[in-house]
Amino acid sequence: MNGAQFSISDLDLAVVAAYLVGVVALGLWAARRAQGAEGFFLASRASRWPTIGFALLASNISSTTLVGLAGAAYAMGISVYNYEWMATVVLAFFCVFFLPFLLRSGVYTLPEFLERRYSRGARVYFSGLTLFLNVFVDTAGTLYGGALMFKLVMPEVPLWQIVAALAASAGLYTVVGGLRAVMITEVVQAVLLLGASVLVAWLAFDAAGGWSQVMANVGPAKLSLIRPADDPGVPWTGLVLGVPLLGFYFWCTNQFMVQRVLSARDENHGRWGSLFAGLLKLPVLFLMVLPGTCAILLYPELSDPDLVYPTLLFDLLPAGLLGLALAGFLAAIMSSIASTFNSAATLVTMDFVRPAAPRLDDRALVATGRVATVGFMLVAVAWAPQIERFDSLRQYLQAVLAYAVPPVVALFVVGLFWTRANARGALATIIVGLVGGAALFHANVLAAQPLGLHFLLVAPLLFAACVFVLVLVSAFSAPDPGDRSALQWTPASFNAETRALAGQPWWSNYRVQAVALLAATAVLVWWFR
Repeated sequence: MNGAQFSISDLDLAVVAAYLVGVVALGLWAARRAQGAEGFFLASRASRWPTIGFALLASNISSTTLVGLAGAAYAMGISVYNYEWMATVVLAFFCVFFLPFLLRSGVYTLPEFLERRYSRGARVYFSGLTLFLNVFVDTAGTLYGGALMFKLVMPEVPLWQIVAALAASAGLYTVVGGLRAVMITEVVQAVLLLGASVLVAWLAFDAAGGWSQVMANVGPAKLSLIRPADDPGVPWTGLVLGVPLLGFYFWCTNQFMVQRVLSARDENHGRWGSLFAGLLKLPVLFLMVLPGTCAILLYPELSDPDLVYPTLLFDLLPAGLLGLALAGFLAAIMSSIASTFNSAATLVTMDFVRPAAPRLDDRALVATGRVATVGFMLVAVAWAPQIERFDSLRQYLQAVLAYAVPPVVALFVVGLFWTRANARGALATIIVGLVGGAALFHANVLAAQPLGLHFLLVAPLLFAACVFVLVLVSAFSAPDPGDRSALQWTPASFNAETRALAGQPWWSNYRVQAVALLAATAVLVWWFR
């Protein structure tokens, strides 16, 4: 962050230290009840909707999110919020078309679901890809972004030592308690994160002269969600074609997010929790994006957008409250890395170790998960400092996803609605996706004269190619043996669900909740169009 430095009082350090000790202690306390493989990896499938909703939010909001949202709003405008509100649309889709079949399947991982739909090869591919993205993109990116923030107040401490301390703090209770410990701490972390964000947003607007002053003095382009097709941030073409695809991967197939839903006690709690998470995404515009807009008026000469969030914290918050905000930032880091550590351990144990050694008992599986968690901690700590080699953290995170996940989205979406999609089509899709993604990455990023194609347009191009290949090969090859109808949405299943919901109070009907959530989202998007 261009060598910037900030100072912190002993009181603030004490507040951060107290939070750190408290959340680790809470995680270890929660760990005492994590027994057996299902308890360690899926919290005994007993999670209720508030826990699921808060855990999804805490897992989603990382250090890179807090720094990136404020910085992007400062540099390019609030169009970065399009990634956030689109989550409500994707989660509503998830609840209607995918979630019931996912929970009824009884799987531990999303790659396991893909194996039941297609083949063992599809499972291995997707699990390996998810492990790579979880460790080298999600965890390492969060550790690096968090370490940069804390290095501003501790410039004498080497970056790798801060990274190691952050990883060890969240890894400790994750290793001991598994998903139950992670989710209990995430509820506390989500509440603290939201509270700290309210504080920062309130003080930012107050310092900038209030809501009316910000709305009147910031250019209309930076207060608009719907941007022209040539916009460098989120063009409307990318919003329509690319953001939903990346959102589907993140919220519907990414193990470290969906694992919280897999822990639900039943379908209702899974749906209510998912929609609750979508509801919690709506205030993000006011709490985490628009403070970056306020900074346009407060600090017009900042050289690095990544400095917006720390500048707001250190400039506006008095001693004590600064420590609370930093604790909220630390909560975002710890919840995200604990989530990815636990999901990576689940993938290794359930997708690779258990199929290879099916006679392992629960104790051996849990031990494997703990060893895997420690291993991924060490890998992430070693890799995170290397992200410094990239031009920007945001470029690193976005580029990898746009070129890597469209084949997976194609397999899930087509397989969910089309019975004839088969294992041969899945294999061809994976090959085309790998080769096509690598070719596009070279032509658009590494070539001496790049194509200049926005990454949000790369994703739909690759997705369309993968869908075409999956449909073509599946249509001209023999159907897979066995009945896979239990893994697919059909009008008949929808009608059966309609009859089941008829006797349920309207306020607990997830369809009513989903429509209300989508309506609120539409109003917000129209307001800032």
